[in-house]
Amino acid sequence: MTAWDPRIEEMPVEALKKLQFRYLKTLICRLYSFSDLYRNRMDESGVHPDDIQSLADVTKLPFMVKSDFRDNYPDKMFTAPQDELVRYHVSSGTTGKPTVVGYTQNDLDNWTNSLARSLTACGVGRGDVVQVAYGYGLFTGGLGLHYGAEKIGATVVPASVGNTERQIELMQDLRVTVIACTPSYLIHIGDTAKKMGVSIKDDTNLRVAILGAEPWSEQMRVRIEDQMGIKAYDIYGTSEISGPMFTECKEQDGIHIWGDIALIEIVDHDTGEILRPGEPGELVITLLQKEAFPLVRYRTGDITVMEDAPCVCGRTHPRIQRISGRVDDMLIIRGINVFPSQIEHALLSMPEVSGHFMVVVERKGALDALLVQVELNPECFSDKIIDLMAIRQKVSHVLKNSLNVGVEVELAEPGSLPRFEGKAKRVIDKRDK
Repeated sequence: MTAWDPRIEEMPVEALKKLQFRYLKTLICRLYSFSDLYRNRMDESGVHPDDIQSLADVTKLPFMVKSDFRDNYPDKMFTAPQDELVRYHVSSGTTGKPTVVGYTQNDLDNWTNSLARSLTACGVGRGDVVQVAYGYGLFTGGLGLHYGAEKIGATVVPASVGNTERQIELMQDLRVTVIACTPSYLIHIGDTAKKMGVSIKDDTNLRVAILGAEPWSEQMRVRIEDQMGIKAYDIYGTSEISGPMFTECKEQDGIHIWGDIALIEIVDHDTGEILRPGEPGELVITLLQKEAFPLVRYRTGDITVMEDAPCVCGRTHPRIQRISGRVDDMLIIRGINVFPSQIEHALLSMPEVSGHFMVVVERKGALDALLVQVELNPECFSDKIIDLMAIRQKVSHVLKNSLNVGVEVELAEPGSLPRFEGKAKRVIDKRDK
């Protein structure tokens, strides 16, 4: 096994827990002493730094949620003075004000080192050419991957998003071996390449994709790897925690969360109770070393599962399964919870349709109606006659069995549904319009 920092990544579990507790205790004492905001929150919850005597005591601390960022916009949550900040990033705000995150130099160094470990775990290193097709600028994705790749000695192509035909030309001309982007954009790149007469598998040197910023299914991974002849790895992060930070290793069996950087919990979304490994719930993160914009028990809204067994790669840090969805993306249809990633997983199990789909939710009378628009696979038209009715019935049947709710299906021509260069926006909910 090759690790970027074996001393940390292979640290015995008990030693890692002791390190985590030391960082946690230091963090809470610092926030209580120097931040009016955090001291007031702890006082309101009846907890003092002296009450934190073990890692388990983190549950005594109050949760943080997205509204805290809005209520304290732009910088009331910062715990570093202005002259120690070296960068700002700003998340896209879908409602109200965006989230502004400040960074000290140590914050940036920790972010870069986290990605150096993560990229190395995916088999990326010196000699690789990494095309970063995440957005640059205020968005965290592009610059995060950029500096992480440079740290491990790779060569970076800062392509950003868009101009897809040019991206494919650069991929060929610069002999790119690794691409980092959203999974939906990689599929768009593959479709565009096919129209250009270019095979990603045969006409490029691409061997690895680092994919994230939106939930994606195991079925999508299989289809990407089969069609493009590459290995596709999941990367996790949010704008609030610094952006993309954590990935799978080459085993592709869960995302390694570097325990010296983040302490994680999985909680029941409704009750906030801690769940056991193997039980799906909401991911909660405490950033143990963040200086400018610390997070204590931040409820990410992402749904995942904590892995229990150690990874065979030898890394000892906690692992989570791929993100299955977001709490705020969840649709409740006639009392049933439905995630877009479930729809994607079901569709990609059928060769007759592609991975391009849209979901439309409406209220018809007193009931919610779920419409899934899905593109036919171009290969369907290689036959002289295709039975559209049979395909539609099959898709409807598979979706109903997967989601436990009736679904109306609309088949669309190849290439007719929207393509996404950034995060995919696949749901149109008309119930509140």
